[in-house]
Amino acid sequence: MKVKLSGHVGSFVSSSPRRRARFDEGGPASIDLAQFANPPAVRRSRRHPINRFGRQAQVNRSLVMETQGLDDLIGLLAAQGYRVLGAREGDGALELGPITAAADLPRGRVEDAEAGRVRLVEGPRDAFFDHTLPMQGLKRVVYPAQERLYSTGSDLAAEEAPVEVPPTAVIGVRPCDLAALDTLTTVFEGGPFVDTRFRQRREALLLVAVNCMRPAATCFCASMDTGPRAERGYDLVLDELIEEGRHVFLVTAGSARGREILERLPGAPAGEADLRAARAGSQACAEAQQREMAGGVEALLKRSYDHPHWVAVAERCLSCANCTLVCPTCFCGTVEDRSSLDGAEAERWRRWDSCFTLDFSYLHGGAVRKETASRYRQWITHKLAHWHDQFGSSGCVGCGRCIGWCPVGIDITAEAAALADASPPVAELLGKDS
Repeated sequence: MKVKLSGHVGSFVSSSPRRRARFDEGGPASIDLAQFANPPAVRRSRRHPINRFGRQAQVNRSLVMETQGLDDLIGLLAAQGYRVLGAREGDGALELGPITAAADLPRGRVEDAEAGRVRLVEGPRDAFFDHTLPMQGLKRVVYPAQERLYSTGSDLAAEEAPVEVPPTAVIGVRPCDLAALDTLTTVFEGGPFVDTRFRQRREALLLVAVNCMRPAATCFCASMDTGPRAERGYDLVLDELIEEGRHVFLVTAGSARGREILERLPGAPAGEADLRAARAGSQACAEAQQREMAGGVEALLKRSYDHPHWVAVAERCLSCANCTLVCPTCFCGTVEDRSSLDGAEAERWRRWDSCFTLDFSYLHGGAVRKETASRYRQWITHKLAHWHDQFGSSGCVGCGRCIGWCPVGIDITAEAAALADASPPVAELLGKDS
């Protein structure tokens, strides 16, 4: 498609009990951001999000499948033309990459995760999915780290770059990453300007989720109401059941497409005991989580603009942007124009950006947030508080990636809890430019 250039081409969006969960139930600065927000009366519940996937968990047929059936599932998806992705071990960590068989999965491996540390070690049992999360989730699949948007020549006719959208099946998607995809969908498709490139990639996905039976030490999805059990947003969902002398998968469909695949898999109808065991496993996983987000964190952050703790965090924070790169919902981006040396050709690219970089807040002559304290405050306050105002839910899904992949071990749950300590406001510590 070609269009005549006049000024800027293209647009993109830029950002400015809890643990006892129930598992017994089957551009331009002139744009008014209020148009993106959901009024308080219709704020989304994490357990019942706006369903933008066309997938919804129903009372569908479930079957019990032997572990060998995992290869059948992968082969069936490949035969239908899907590029199949799953968690793979690489450089001592998990990454999302192509798989051709169940043997490609990190069977028997688990994360040894803590603040500032993530590494794979041998687990206590021979499970396919006792690990939790690859370093980056679905965001990179639907929203590439960089992509060419347009190219043009001396005639100034811009040709839009085509979107490569191979049908993609992802096996092992965790409930928090399903929630993250729903969050990104609200960001990129929920307002008046729909990102069609994102939508095309999202619609090409087939998602095989896995309900978590074991949390990493950095997980806190139960307190964010995003897991560890998926309720919707998937085509198929697996529960890995390991008992004495028995290792099987409970497979349940969550969409019409998933139901078609389910009917071609080997297995027997699931019994009530299997369903109870799956729910009990997820409940135990929720109760085993060691971290949780502070209650009332939205209001807490909105009244903590001048809290002295921002300075304490800044003394440790490197502004490296690791947290935003691994976060499954951080969506900030920028555009840059690249031209050939002779000026005959030019391209416009979109790439990820981060609110932790100095240039991110650059406006006509200087950066607005020059201090690390103000940048960290911007990130966590937007993520946990003002995201509610913009998009009707929290921007955090409790995956814990930002905790494990922070090189100095800054823990978002610990920092939120620290803000709850009574302290006098000391705005002068942040400096006049914050």
